[in-house]
Amino acid sequence: MSRLEHIEKSVIELSAEELAEFTRWFEDLQAKRWDERFETDATSGKLDTLADEALSELFAGRAQRL
Repeated sequence: MSRLEHIEKSVIELSAEELAEFTRWFEDLQAKRWDERFETDATSGKLDTLADEALSELFAGRAQRL
């Protein structure tokens, strides 16, 4: 059994309460990893082109309030 299959089997066997707790933990983990990736991309300059395009749209008056 692969590691992923073992995890899937374990998750399937969780009670409703345990699954809810696991879900909260997993969503927090995903958010933390997304934040870390975003921070890495932002500080490395990977988002500079996107930011420049957005600012150009804003200064050209083509941006709309959400």
